[in-house]
Amino acid sequence: MKRLFFLLSFIVCGFVLGTQPILAQPYPNRPIQLIIPATAGSILDIAGRLLGEEMGRILGVPLIPVDKPGAGFTLGTDFVVKSKKDGYTLVYTNSSAIVNARVLNPETVPYDPEKDLEPLGLALFVSGGLAVHHNSPWKTFGELVGYSKKNPEKLRVSTNGIGSTAHLNLEIIQAVTGTRFTHVPFKAGDAVSNALVGEHVEMTFDVMSKLVPHVESGKIRLLLLDKKMSGFTDIPTMTDLGYKQDLCTSWLALYGPAGLAEEAKSALIPAFEKAINNPELKAKLEKMFFAVDYKSPAEMRKMAAEQYETILEIAKKTGLRKAD
Repeated sequence: MKRLFFLLSFIVCGFVLGTQPILAQPYPNRPIQLIIPATAGSILDIAGRLLGEEMGRILGVPLIPVDKPGAGFTLGTDFVVKSKKDGYTLVYTNSSAIVNARVLNPETVPYDPEKDLEPLGLALFVSGGLAVHHNSPWKTFGELVGYSKKNPEKLRVSTNGIGSTAHLNLEIIQAVTGTRFTHVPFKAGDAVSNALVGEHVEMTFDVMSKLVPHVESGKIRLLLLDKKMSGFTDIPTMTDLGYKQDLCTSWLALYGPAGLAEEAKSALIPAFEKAINNPELKAKLEKMFFAVDYKSPAEMRKMAAEQYETILEIAKKTGLRKAD
């Protein structure tokens, strides 16, 4: 009987000791779900998958992308806000879900990004540009401004919709230059830049991925960028031209739910930075017309707060949001 007791005790102790290393495995020890609050094939989806794949190699576990589009990118973002704080559910989201929606449609945003989300890193900006038709007489932004001041509201500008980053940038340009344009909003897509190519408008403000093919074909001319980017260093930004107010740029960033485990943050933050600093990945993203510019969690939190205040002020002045 004693022999049986000791034998059973030995087996139990061996089983417990044998499982301890498994139970004590550091984060991450299983796949991570990467929520992308956009449709498959969108720029947010493509960028998220590329970064997730590289982070998976660094962390040693796969980041499995899951598209959860809807409600202006807030549906998938809110899913992560309400998820466990163990680091196995993250969101790769954009400035629309973090900043724009809160300004323009606050009643539709069920979370407070500053309180409910943990920033983990920002690396990509979706650069936009102001362009005119190649037949137009304006060779520089200064010439365009000079003409518009003498001919208020004569020039039509296409953007991807009311309240879009492009529309907000158009309002900034008008405010700081004293010009007045006629806004022609579209529902995004190729129609925005095609309106300029077809000379249905005199100007367009669109993302670079849509503009570049027309620039390369010689159909349109770039006059201004909202952010410097590789391959177009000769095109100025507002601050390059001496204006104190720069334009807003859409951006993509990684977040977890607020209160994320320290062990998870300690692994995810350096992995994200290392991923975006991979020369091959950076080159691939730049070829897709992203501006690669890493920001730490502290920097992205500060940038988002400042952008929120800028857009809120513009929205109130232009009537896009009623004054509080």
